[in-house]
Amino acid sequence: MLQFMRVSLPLVVMALFALSPIAAAAEENTDFPLVIEHALGTTTIPRKPERVATVSWANHEVPLALGIVPVGFAAANFGDDNGDGLLPWVAEKLESLGADKPVLFDEGDGIDFEAVAATNPDVILAAYSGLSQSDYDTLSQIAPVVAYPAAPWSTNWREVIRLNSKALGLAAQGDALIAGVEAKIAATIAEHPQLKNKNAMFVTHLDEINLSTVNFYTTNDTRVQFFADLGLQSPKSVVEASKSGAYSGSISAERIDTFDDVDLLVTYGSQKLIDALQRNPLTSKMPAVAKGAIVTLGRDPVGTAANPTPLSISWVLDDYVSLLADAAEKSAKTAE
Repeated sequence: MLQFMRVSLPLVVMALFALSPIAAAAEENTDFPLVIEHALGTTTIPRKPERVATVSWANHEVPLALGIVPVGFAAANFGDDNGDGLLPWVAEKLESLGADKPVLFDEGDGIDFEAVAATNPDVILAAYSGLSQSDYDTLSQIAPVVAYPAAPWSTNWREVIRLNSKALGLAAQGDALIAGVEAKIAATIAEHPQLKNKNAMFVTHLDEINLSTVNFYTTNDTRVQFFADLGLQSPKSVVEASKSGAYSGSISAERIDTFDDVDLLVTYGSQKLIDALQRNPLTSKMPAVAKGAIVTLGRDPVGTAANPTPLSISWVLDDYVSLLADAAEKSAKTAE
């Protein structure tokens, strides 16, 4: 079993938003100890955390959004344009808080337990993660750990905020953050009525050389759940495939007519993939493909934020919704 020693490191700036409602709310007292139940156990946080570490994807965005700079968090491994380990909305937030880049954990081969321990955290946030029980048990030797509430990689952005903000003693501020993001979403989709009543499907990474199988995310995946926030619906074909509890599905292209109810399609790829789909004798029969109602995403901020996180939503929302609306218009015009 790994043994960890807490080490003394310079305190990272714990900044609060000046003159903001969140800053004012942060002064409110929350009773500790806090007890939080989650899928991997029950965590007790004895006192208000001052040194906050996070692991896995996006958990660090909650304390940052609430004006707290973590002592360490996972380096970005997707959508990091300049290779500094920070997604642009995270870099922007750190700059606005006047904070230097914290310790970044390299999670290319899994959780770096020694690096996490070296930051001497009071709490470790992992509401959105794929922690195994073993991961959780090991991290718990370092500090109290807040894991996902139900299943790995299934926590939607609202629950990520609720659970992580609660662990910081800032539940009310978390609710205010959610309300602010929801207001931004509502204002944005109100400008794009063409999305209303459209069925959208998120197809996973396709092989443009071999399109014999179509892989897709189900309604259990956070990317598809985000469609509902944006006024889109999941087609019956995807809903049916979601009932097993799986986060993805797969179907032979020979059964492509299963997706006749899909109005627009979102996937990772480029124009080269669209061309391949439209040339293929099977996938070309899918209405969304035939109409060109396709959104292709790359390894960039928009492609990254299609899996929504607390800070990324507002940062890329206009661009992402515009892409979806363009695809919806193509579907509608061709159908007339």
